[in-house]
Amino acid sequence: MAEEKKGGMTVAEAGRKGGVKVAQERGRAFYEQIGKKGGETVKAERGHEFYEKIGKKGGESVRASRGPEFYSQIGHKGGQKVRELIEQGKRLGKANAAAAAKAPEIAESSSDDRAPMGSGGLNVGRGEE
Repeated sequence: MAEEKKGGMTVAEAGRKGGVKVAQERGRAFYEQIGKKGGETVKAERGHEFYEKIGKKGGESVRASRGPEFYSQIGHKGGQKVRELIEQGKRLGKANAAAAAKAPEIAESSSDDRAPMGSGGLNVGRGEE
């Protein structure tokens, strides 16, 4: 596609400059909102079959460029990640169970009116406080 120059700037440069300005003025939420709105419009106009068609076309393109072995590799990586997450969940579950078992001891030994510290709540291990 040929770039058209008017006033010392290509159409692509002008578009990029305008996009940066809109991003600065309206922020990320604006793009999320218009993207969602556009996606809903496409879904309403074209239906579920459209997404099946483009997904299949994309998958065939990836298979042609990367080969079927690529899918085997990413499937293996995904399986390993799931196994790690399950093991991590089991470890956290055991730690929470042990902490919960100790919670009554903490409550009994507490002489002031504060709530017992227990297991730390539902967000233990999630990086939240």
